[in-house]
Amino acid sequence: MKKFWKWIRYIGGTIVLVSLLVYVTFQGYYWLINKQAKSKLTNKSVLTEDGHQYRDLNANSILDAYEDNRQPVEARVEDLLSQMNLQEKVGLLWHPPIAAGKKGQVLGKPAIMSPSSSYDIIINQKVRYFNLFEVPDANFMARWNNRIQKIAEQDRLGIPVSLSSDPRNGVKNFLGDMLDGKYSKWPEPIGLAALQDSLLTGRFAQIAAHEMRSVGIRIALHPMADLATEPRWARIHGTFGEDARLTANMVSAYIRGFQGDSLGHSSVACMTKHWPGGGPQERGEDPHFRYGKNQVYPGNNFDYHLIPFKAAIDAGSAMMMPYYGIPLDQTSQNVGMSFNPEIVNKLLRIDHGYDGVVCTDWGVIEGFSLAGFELVEAKDWGVEHLEIEDKIVMALDAGVDQFGGNSNTKQLIAALQKGKVTEERLNESVRRLLRLKFQLGLFDDPFVDEKLADQVVGNDDYMEEGADAQRKSMVLLKNQRMANGPVLPLKEGIKLYVENIDKQHAGRYASIVDEPERADVAIIRLETPYEYRDDDFIEQFFHQGALDFTPEEINRLVSLANSIPTVFFIYMDRPPVMPEINQAAMAVVAEFGCYDPAVLDVAFGRARPEGRLPFEIPSSMQSVRSQYEDVPYDSSNPLYPFGYGLKYD
Repeated sequence: MKKFWKWIRYIGGTIVLVSLLVYVTFQGYYWLINKQAKSKLTNKSVLTEDGHQYRDLNANSILDAYEDNRQPVEARVEDLLSQMNLQEKVGLLWHPPIAAGKKGQVLGKPAIMSPSSSYDIIINQKVRYFNLFEVPDANFMARWNNRIQKIAEQDRLGIPVSLSSDPRNGVKNFLGDMLDGKYSKWPEPIGLAALQDSLLTGRFAQIAAHEMRSVGIRIALHPMADLATEPRWARIHGTFGEDARLTANMVSAYIRGFQGDSLGHSSVACMTKHWPGGGPQERGEDPHFRYGKNQVYPGNNFDYHLIPFKAAIDAGSAMMMPYYGIPLDQTSQNVGMSFNPEIVNKLLRIDHGYDGVVCTDWGVIEGFSLAGFELVEAKDWGVEHLEIEDKIVMALDAGVDQFGGNSNTKQLIAALQKGKVTEERLNESVRRLLRLKFQLGLFDDPFVDEKLADQVVGNDDYMEEGADAQRKSMVLLKNQRMANGPVLPLKEGIKLYVENIDKQHAGRYASIVDEPERADVAIIRLETPYEYRDDDFIEQFFHQGALDFTPEEINRLVSLANSIPTVFFIYMDRPPVMPEINQAAMAVVAEFGCYDPAVLDVAFGRARPEGRLPFEIPSSMQSVRSQYEDVPYDSSNPLYPFGYGLKYD
């Protein structure tokens, strides 16, 4: 027994010692690379020549063309390109995530959403485009931006950083709390589409751009120009619905709101996605996952999905993102969009004359791992057999300029050294990526006012405009008449039973009771059903699969509605299958991202629903399975057709 405990102590001590050595090595490694990176920083000056101030970014005390904002953009691009070494050029082609400290501090070590030390990836790897997920409050975010820009400014050529983000203004953001914050809150794009108001969409875009710009975010990883022709698809809430003409109008207004009539110092550049239309997913499964890698066109309707993208190009979208999916049997090789020269080089570049930046969707080259465990697999559909180096080469040959979510700089340099990629081809993409930075004015002033950020982000006026849009975007689908008129709007002061609504909020409109049998009316908030999946880290963020309620839930809700007049408000991130619930309800309202006060304002007539359905609502899952993935509003005998909507009066 003594020997047993002796061995236990020995093994335990060994584990502790090894763990300590690993920890010390880890800390020492990042101390060393941060020290090396910081040692390369030099102080830069603002100089004056012939009365003109400029930032001496390369510290040569000479006004170079790229430092002179009076020079044409192309002249500045060519001057800087001529001074860049291979590593600096390669660094521009990557767009990985980066994280900020909660108080705006620069992180010296990897974090969940930051693959490297911030100093290392900016100074040593020369990366200059980054994607943000979770961020601190506005003033800390602005402070972090300025610190990051100062680090980049002090590198050899002073090339500034460009920061990007997915949408942050939705009540229900795509990636949940990671994209939340104190930004003004609006209905999802599908809710803006319900209003069919391009002026309001443009106004939303101006406000969202102002908020993003105030904290240093200069690239919007949106809008989605995809069409919601397949009702099971998980990304419908981020689209403008299934009608190509409506979507084209909304996308155009959205881009002009973010960018202005042309790119400039006050613009936030749009990365329109997902070329050439990610809606027609086989069985509605999303290509973030292997089981959803195919895009299919059984209705031979490929060109219909291009219509909104043509509008995006005409509106001047600065960037374009191909989707992960394989356009099955639409081109000569069944590979993902970013690896397909017929999709990028021919269709986008040649046929549609697009010369903006093409950036892949995130993680097509390599997945995301933590401590040796793969959390998210690479979305390299059709080229899974290739090595990382060869996937990079194939995408560049297809016409891609930049790789989202990855930072495989070493493999790209190796491909260049082996002659798999020419420096001339590399320069094509570098020119586009530099041009965008110059157009946005980042070389002239990448810094933001830290005190102003809190006054801009989520200010009272912007919040009220967002709340007003929430109220208006709802769609009144059913409003049964009773003896004294329609159920909605309800009279204030009635006895009310609620589910999934904050009772404190509801108590400002009615007398709240805890048992349905004591109430005059019930208001029930529901969401479109989905199949929960969690085999992949990001599956939890996707509402996908079947659209119908379970028999148990149907029986409960119908029984309730048969015992008391019931109003259903249903969050429709996808169109639900709900014939039994609709039949039993006294009133049904569709909403697309609304807080409880907005729902209650509409329920009690303080506001009026003004929306019309941006997609049809199917009558059964059988009709969903029988329709074509690429054709709009084609399910048999829909419960409610596209464009349907009632009014209170």
